[in-house]
This record gives sequence, structure tokens and C-alpha cells, in this order.
Amino acid sequence: MTKYMGIQILLVEDEEPIREMIRFALSREGFDLLEAGDVQTARNQLADHKPELLIVDWMLPDSSGVELIRGLRRDPVKQELPVIMLTARSKESDKVQGLDSGADDYMTKPVAIRELLARINALLRRSQGHQSTDVIFIDPLTLDLASHRLLINNENVHIGQTEFRLLNFFMTHPDRVYSRTQLLDFVWGQNVYVEERTVDVHILRLRKLLKPFGADKMLQTVRSAGYRFAKQVINGKNING
Repeated sequence: MTKYMGIQILLVEDEEPIREMIRFALSREGFDLLEAGDVQTARNQLADHKPELLIVDWMLPDSSGVELIRGLRRDPVKQELPVIMLTARSKESDKVQGLDSGADDYMTKPVAIRELLARINALLRRSQGHQSTDVIFIDPLTLDLASHRLLINNENVHIGQTEFRLLNFFMTHPDRVYSRTQLLDFVWGQNVYVEERTVDVHILRLRKLLKPFGADKMLQTVRSAGYRFAKQVINGKNING
């Protein structure tokens, strides 16, 4: 097993020979590779999956990689995703435009695989999303993603898959209000069609799990807006007001 096992990368590239070369190299290193040949397919992949890094070609059939990256940077959940831009453009002005669009790094074609791997490794080290991804801790909750376990005050608590995904989202996006529609998109996926009432049902189940430990007060209802996960609570109230 390599150190990259289970790390998911989305490759957005319309040229099959380049995709094949990168696919072979990254798969050999243990990465879990998603692929897209155009912007719309990339957006569908992002709706259904949660990659930890993107490799995006500038020129794509239906739009540009620049537009895809700009859209990511406007997304409150995906805006921190690290992105490497690939392009045949080598002028300094092109590089500046690519980086200004929100790309974290920029590589010109033909792609040198060893250099690409080095840049991926550097971005993953710098990315907050890649640090301590196996365990998320917000006192008194510990969410172990590798073993799919919830511990509260170090006590193992049985939790269903949907409640686990919901709690994972809340614990990685605390102190912000999310509507039911947003939670459906972020937790269930944009291509899954379920009623908004489904969110309320799973929130209720999650609160029931947390209540014996007094942690249910961390999951707050915000009237006419949605739900918020408060990291610190005193006497049932968010300490930030």
C-alpha cells in the first residue's frame, strides 16, 4: 500500500493519450482517479464525489478550465480544493491569467510525470483538507473516517451511514448556516433527488444519537434559514451568539 492509497483526484482533460499517461502514473502511485473530458462531466463528478485535488486542462470542448476553476472558487464548500492547471500555453501572461483564475499551480505540456507527482505531493501537504483527514475532532466528538466510527467522550457510538456523512460535513464546516437544499447537494449529491424533509429526518436521528452526551445542542436550527453546527456551546447557546 502506498501513502497515496485512497486519495481521490479528478483529472479534467479531453486528450485521451494525456489522460491515459496520467491515469497510469497516478494509479501506480495508489491514487483513486476520476476522469472528465469536458467541463460539464467534471461538474457532474464534483456533484457526486469529493476529490482532494483537481488537475484541469485549460482548453476543453464545451468551456474552459479557467471558467471551471472560477466556479469552484465561488463555491463555499469546494473553494479550497487545490487545482493544478495544465496547458500548452507557455507565455508568462497566460500563466498569470491561469493563477489569477484561482489555480494553485500551473504546468505546461508536454507533462513531465515526475514533476507532476512532485507538485501534487506539495499541494496535498499544503492543503488543509489533506491534513488529519482520517480523524476529525471537535470536543467531545471524534469522527474516525478510516474506520467509520463515531466516538463521544471516547465512547463508541453506533451511527448510520447517512448520519455519519451528515456529521462529517457539519464537523468540517462548523459555525455556518446551511439550508436544507444546500445540505442535500453537499451531503446527498446534486444528482440525487430526494425531498427536503429527508434532511429534517436525519437531523432528528443525529440529535437523538448526540443527546445522551449533551452534544445535541451543537446541532442548531436557525429559523427560516436551515441548520448550523456550533463548535462551542455554553448552556445550550452558541458562544458566538
